[in-house]
Amino acid sequence: MNLRITPDETPRLLTVHAHPDDESSKGAATLARYAAEGVDVLVATCTGGERGDVLNPRLDRPEVRRNIAELRRAEMAAARKVLGVRQRFLGFVDSGLPADGEPLPDGCFARQPLEDAARPLVRLIREFRPHVVITYDETGGYPHPDHIKTHEVTVAAFDAAGDPEWYPEAGVAWRPRKLYYQAAFSREWFQTLHDAMTARGIASAMAAVLDEWPDTAPKLELTTRVTCAEYFAVRDRALLAHATQSDPDGPFFTHPRDLEREVWPTEDYHLARSLVEVRLPEDDLFAGLRPP
Repeated sequence: MNLRITPDETPRLLTVHAHPDDESSKGAATLARYAAEGVDVLVATCTGGERGDVLNPRLDRPEVRRNIAELRRAEMAAARKVLGVRQRFLGFVDSGLPADGEPLPDGCFARQPLEDAARPLVRLIREFRPHVVITYDETGGYPHPDHIKTHEVTVAAFDAAGDPEWYPEAGVAWRPRKLYYQAAFSREWFQTLHDAMTARGIASAMAAVLDEWPDTAPKLELTTRVTCAEYFAVRDRALLAHATQSDPDGPFFTHPRDLEREVWPTEDYHLARSLVEVRLPEDDLFAGLRPP
């Protein structure tokens, strides 16, 4: 098997998320940049977000809550167009975020046996044939059961898709070359933005986030920083397309974008697996797969 991308081959990137809006709040500028450069980008969304809350106070109305499943699919379609990518739902049901001690709902994504949950993604990987796959680390980025399950499913599918004896009816085996974990919204990102705003006399909404940051939060090693500042505006439009999930007056939208482009112009990742030789740190998710 040729591990590198040939000159006549289109690079392909698959990012796997738990819910609609996750692709726009985590790594969206990266997706927009690669799509604009001619990479074939596909978002796989494990669930429909049916049990999600309405996070935009302007839309928190009974009729919106009643139609949340339909609305979130429409929002996903709008965000996909903004980013210039393709998208596929894997068909699982949102698990919600149960309180401590509360059981997960019957039939939800997080309760699916791992082998069953991995099958749709294995089929998609063999169909799309991505060179690079992105998902969450072991913690899910935050401890939502669907995010943790998404990590488990993606890691299992990354390996199983290349095994011709595993689920052979799902198509011809395909082995992605690199697996990355999202490193979005690290404490360092919030601190850097907060310090930059404070130094310039700009009121910072990051202070409250930093005050509540748990001491036990994991710190993921950054191996790959993708410069994508010119696509932050696209990222913002995609996130706002998820209108039920994005508060335009919330903390994320209060910091000056020019300042963010100056002090943190990248989106960051951890290289978890690579079948090709790499040299860290990287500035390209396709490093080692194509000429610089």
